[in-house]
Amino acid sequence: MRIMSITILREYQKNLIESTFTAWDSGATNVLVQSHTGSGKTIMLTEIVRRVNLPTVIVAHRLELVSQLSLALARAQVQHSLIISDNSIPSIIQLHLSIGKKHYFNPAARVMVASVDTLVRRKLAWAQQIKLVVIDEAAHVLRDNKWGKAVSMFPNARGLFVTATPTRADGRGLGRNADGLVDVLIEGPSMRKLIDDGYLSKYRIFAPPNNLDLSPVRITATGDYSPEPLKETVRRAKITGDIVDHYIRHAQGELGITFAVSVEAAQELANAYEGAGVPAVCLHADIGITERASIMRRFREGIIKQIVNVDILAEGVDVPAVRCVSLGRPTMSYGLLRQQIGRALRPSEGKQHAIILDHVGNIMRHGLPDASCVWTLESKDRKSRSTTTIPLRTCLNSECVAVFLRVLDRCPYCSHPIPLPKERATPAQVEGDLRELDYSMLSTLNKEIARIDGAPRIPHGAGAVVTSSIIKKHNARQEAQRQLREVIAQWAGVHHAEGESDSEIQRRFYYTFGIDILTAQTLGTKEAQTLIDTIRTKD
Repeated sequence: MRIMSITILREYQKNLIESTFTAWDSGATNVLVQSHTGSGKTIMLTEIVRRVNLPTVIVAHRLELVSQLSLALARAQVQHSLIISDNSIPSIIQLHLSIGKKHYFNPAARVMVASVDTLVRRKLAWAQQIKLVVIDEAAHVLRDNKWGKAVSMFPNARGLFVTATPTRADGRGLGRNADGLVDVLIEGPSMRKLIDDGYLSKYRIFAPPNNLDLSPVRITATGDYSPEPLKETVRRAKITGDIVDHYIRHAQGELGITFAVSVEAAQELANAYEGAGVPAVCLHADIGITERASIMRRFREGIIKQIVNVDILAEGVDVPAVRCVSLGRPTMSYGLLRQQIGRALRPSEGKQHAIILDHVGNIMRHGLPDASCVWTLESKDRKSRSTTTIPLRTCLNSECVAVFLRVLDRCPYCSHPIPLPKERATPAQVEGDLRELDYSMLSTLNKEIARIDGAPRIPHGAGAVVTSSIIKKHNARQEAQRQLREVIAQWAGVHHAEGESDSEIQRRFYYTFGIDILTAQTLGTKEAQTLIDTIRTKD
């Protein structure tokens, strides 16, 4: 049975919710909803739980997330029980009372919120009665791990899995045909659209120079850096002072979250912030839920300006006033990076843009947070990227060090020009900017284009059959090139209309399609047609 909503939903949230019910009605058991950090995943899952109105278990992997989900249910006036350590329940009840006159904890309720570790340790006599299992941060769920075990405890339940980033650093797939349990993936709007529509904040990224050398740090089976060598490498790089200095330079007085590589590094950073006059705390796993709630309350009130943590605040934290995220923890996990950056992307009054300070090269490693993504439930090489990105560069103005796309010919924030290429003999050396290409190479390419555009060259004494074949192939190449140039012109026209210069368009084309515009006009028939199809696909 579905019941009416008491929540005001955005249009894309309504669409995702309806798509979920449609997928279930079409026979899917487990549905994964992808929706970016800050887009209201908790609101959507709460609304679905209300509408289903059947015995439900909502599973999260940390007490912090359990408390956030419990609060969301309380705001939606949904009675629920808690499957967590008994001594944590009073603290969550107090959180309910902090936002209203009553709590919604009810041991007999049909909706339960569970810590995954507590859940899998318990024998549940009522497991057969559960009709819906909701998994928060669903990228964790594999068939053979504790999350898969948790799902399998409820054989009569459908599954709702939600995450901002349905990808894993180890490359394992979340689909039932791969390593996971998902039948259908439903994608929400892109991060760029959410930003353009005002649902997420604009952002600026700054990447101060550092001496961090990660080449000796091995990648583990999880797909991320080996923790202990990583901690030592970051410690030797001595970036603590830079993290504090650049926060003060770019975001002094704003609420900020800093991600550190270890609890020790987090405490050192918190001390350094305090020493610079910035009220800060180190948040770690040993801090109880009541103290965490107190820290978050003081943070929201602006009494604390910086919370330094390892990975605790990467998920499930909703503080729209956070304007700055400082990255001090290198990661090979694209999903983790997006979640960390997402802490600053919720819009709030007076926030013109979020500030991301990357001290460890994560942005250069993974690309801009709003780069287009190709999500899949299938397994993939862990070295591959789910993003289709244009490379980035850092502004050479030491007072700026902003990060921007390599297609631009100057920093968009301080107008500092990009460096001129030292060598100009190939399109690669000038990044596809034909204005910078050496004259001899330009001449060679233009001669080949002229040959294609001209009459076919018939060898002296060639017979009728050979002549006919040459003319046929030449005409086919001319026609393919005519179509290609038309498609390129249309593609370039779109970017011209967006205010890009010829040089910027040429660089964008080179990095998007792996070939410069002039060389593209020398391609043969088959290669030209392939490029036409690729450009049309990108539109």
